[in-house]
Amino acid sequence: MAYAEEIRRRRTFAIVSHPDAGKTTLTEKLLLFGGAIHVAGAVKSNKIKKTATSDWMEIEKQRGISVATSVMAFDYAGHKINILDTPGHQDFAEDTFRTLTAVDSVIIVIDAAKGVEAQTRKLMEVCRMRKTPVIVFVNKLDRDGKDPFDLLDEVEEELQIKVRPLSWPIDMGQRFKGVYNIYEKKLDIYTPSKQYVTESIEFKDVNSTELEKHIDAPLAVKLREDLELIEGVYPAFDVDTYLKGDIAPVFFGSALNNFGVKELLDCFVRIAPSPRPVQALERVVDPEEENFTGFIFKIHANMDPNHRSCIAFVKICSGKFERNANYRHVRFDKIMRFSSPTAFMAQKKEVVDEAFAGDIIGLPDTGNFTIGDTLTAGENLHFKGLPSFSPEMFNYIENVDPMKAKQLNKGIEQLMDEGVAQLFTNRFNGRKIIGTVGQLQFEVIQYRLLHEYGAQCKWEPLSLYKACWIESGDAEMLENFKKRKVQYMAWDKEGRDVYLADSSYVLTMAQQDFPAIKFHFTSEF
Repeated sequence: MAYAEEIRRRRTFAIVSHPDAGKTTLTEKLLLFGGAIHVAGAVKSNKIKKTATSDWMEIEKQRGISVATSVMAFDYAGHKINILDTPGHQDFAEDTFRTLTAVDSVIIVIDAAKGVEAQTRKLMEVCRMRKTPVIVFVNKLDRDGKDPFDLLDEVEEELQIKVRPLSWPIDMGQRFKGVYNIYEKKLDIYTPSKQYVTESIEFKDVNSTELEKHIDAPLAVKLREDLELIEGVYPAFDVDTYLKGDIAPVFFGSALNNFGVKELLDCFVRIAPSPRPVQALERVVDPEEENFTGFIFKIHANMDPNHRSCIAFVKICSGKFERNANYRHVRFDKIMRFSSPTAFMAQKKEVVDEAFAGDIIGLPDTGNFTIGDTLTAGENLHFKGLPSFSPEMFNYIENVDPMKAKQLNKGIEQLMDEGVAQLFTNRFNGRKIIGTVGQLQFEVIQYRLLHEYGAQCKWEPLSLYKACWIESGDAEMLENFKKRKVQYMAWDKEGRDVYLADSSYVLTMAQQDFPAIKFHFTSEF
């Protein structure tokens, strides 16, 4: 297969949503259709002792939520699909924001009963900023929810994007009868099943009396009226408008019951973008260029707890990656070879000999990588847009068992490299401070330190408002500021100056008193 053709058949996308909208269940059903798994394990069911393929960390299984982005790849209908299942919980938003820099399109999952929720709004802002094409999947139609037209209005208003339904539900909840697939002109009749796929009937003319043979007369009348209204109110679907990020196609279904998922997948592989050009600091990188380029967007410690290994996730932006070839690590300016690059199926991984633009591969990491690092075939390139955000919650981290200091330090170092939280060292007393964007991250860090590194830690609360990175062209003023604020000065993991402001008033006063100092709220400046 020609090189360019290989790239064009790739579809790399993220599934995002508010917690509990059914994102991980949808991921699992997509894998089922792709033949990547053969039986769907109900995520929260204790009867089936299988957990979702993409939630493989022990803490995820216990909590029933995703706390880290998982990567899964499979082939479907001649396309190579790369799915990134992201955490929905807002405490892990930073992981999700970074993941959105590594994908070409996004599927947003919305709960039919709850509608658009806060976290979904934030994620949509990132998509809008990056002009990422979005498809909306309205889930849980087997439960009672909001009126479909009201849901569409809410999506348009809350997510600030025009919508176009490509399927339409026939009632919902206990009375849910199925979905009419507008895109393919098919009638999909619903039979509840978590394991099997429902048959669909080709149905080009909904005005035909044949419709009444499949669904009750009042529902047939309502479906015809709804479809007429859709054609009158919503613009005709146009693929180019979708690819520009200006319109979101909407599908309805029930991921848990395997309904509406295949329709979503079939349409997705036809309309979703293949790998797109990526903006580097120096120039725009086209995916079909011959030379390999890629960047690290995520690092995961302990993919395999038996080996204490770290894996760096690389998004390939252009060209072809080959095993054992020489590539340049731009930040270190050194040549590296990778003998065991891996492709993923959640935590299962297999060694790959080659990968193309759009693919996500894993490289074993012994401390060589940080998030945002660039790898190239030799060119000096820097991919940007992977910031660490200013944390809003802070705790001192204390070692419970002095005999395990080495394990604790290694655990902290590896987990901080993942970008789940940030480590600061207080200049005044040398104590280690962990900063996060949410409380749940502290619990995850504590749990993982104990279960993956055998190190027990405890937290000591620290009341701070924000961490800001500081820099100045005026060395004297910077030195003066550091002396005056010595108790609130720290270093981050890279050794950069960080000011830990204890209140918004104090921060505002500092900005006024030291006009030559720049205060940054992300680590990328």
